[in-house]
Amino acid sequence: SWQKILKCSLILFVLGNLVSLTATSMLSFGALRFITGLGSGGMVSLTFTIIGITAKADRNFSLLIMGVLTYGAFGLWSMPAAFEAVGMNGVIIFFAVFGSSGWWFLSHLPDSGEEQLQVEDDAVNLSYGLRVFALLAMFTYFLAQGVIWAYLFLIGLNGGVSEQEVANGLMLSQFLGIAGAMIAALAGNRFGRILPLAIGILGGGVVLSWLFGTFTSLVYAITVCVYNFAWNMTHPFLLASMASFDQHGKVVVYAVAAQMLGLAIGPAFAASLIQQNDYNLVIMAGMALFLLSFLMILIPLLAHQRQRQRLQ
Repeated sequence: SWQKILKCSLILFVLGNLVSLTATSMLSFGALRFITGLGSGGMVSLTFTIIGITAKADRNFSLLIMGVLTYGAFGLWSMPAAFEAVGMNGVIIFFAVFGSSGWWFLSHLPDSGEEQLQVEDDAVNLSYGLRVFALLAMFTYFLAQGVIWAYLFLIGLNGGVSEQEVANGLMLSQFLGIAGAMIAALAGNRFGRILPLAIGILGGGVVLSWLFGTFTSLVYAITVCVYNFAWNMTHPFLLASMASFDQHGKVVVYAVAAQMLGLAIGPAFAASLIQQNDYNLVIMAGMALFLLSFLMILIPLLAHQRQRQRLQ
C-alpha cells in the first residue's frame, strides 16, 4: 500500500527531525538522524518507483530531478543565512514542518500502482541476470559520483583555488545541473538512451582530467559545471532505462537503493586513496568507474534493444 508506506515514512521523517532536538550526545543524535533518514529514504524510493511506472518516464524523471536541484540550489544559497538567523535547531524544525506539508498530497495518490500502471512503450522483461547486472552498473555509476562529488571542494582547494571561488563554482554548477535535467526532459526517448548515456557518463568522466595538478578558478568552474550538467542529464536516462527493464517498476526500486548505496560508499572508498593531500588517485578512480559503469550498462541496454526488435 503506497498510502501506508508513505504515511509511515513521513511520520518517521517528521518525528525523527523533532526528536533530534532533544539529543544530548553525538551517538543519540546520529541514531535519530538515521531514523529520520529511513523515513526520507522510504519516501524517495517510492517516489522514484511511482515516476518509473508513468508514461514518458524519461521526461518525468527529468522534471523530478529539476525540482530537486532547484530546491538544492535555493538551499545552498539560503543555508548560511538560515544558520545565522535560527541556528541548527531552527533549520531542523523547518525540515520537519516543510516535510509535514507532504501529508496533504497523500490523499491525491492512489493506494497502489496496479490501476494506474503506465508501462513504458519500450518496456520489456529482461532476464534476472541482466537486471542484476543493470543494478550493478547503477551502483558503479553512483559509486563514481560518491568518489568525486564528496571531494570536489577539497580538490579545488588543492588545485590552488580559493574557498570562495570553489563555493562559487559549485553554486553555479547547480544551475547547470538543472539545465542538464531540462535537456533530458526535452529530449525524452527520441534519441534512444545509449547515445545520451554515452555523452553524459563518458563526458562527465573525461572532463575530470582538467582537475589534475593546479588550475585556475575559471577552469575549476567550467569543469564542475560540465560535470554537474553531465550528471543530471545522465540521471533521468539511467532511471528511465531501469524502468524499461521490467514491466512492473520493480527494477527502479532496487536501482534507487543501488544509487544511495553507491553514494554512501563512494566517499569512504575515495578516502582510502588520498595520499598527503594528493587527490590524483581519487580523480583517476572516479574516471575509471565512470568508464566501467558505461560499459556495464551498455550490456543490458543492447539486450533490451535486441528484445524490442524481436517483438516488433
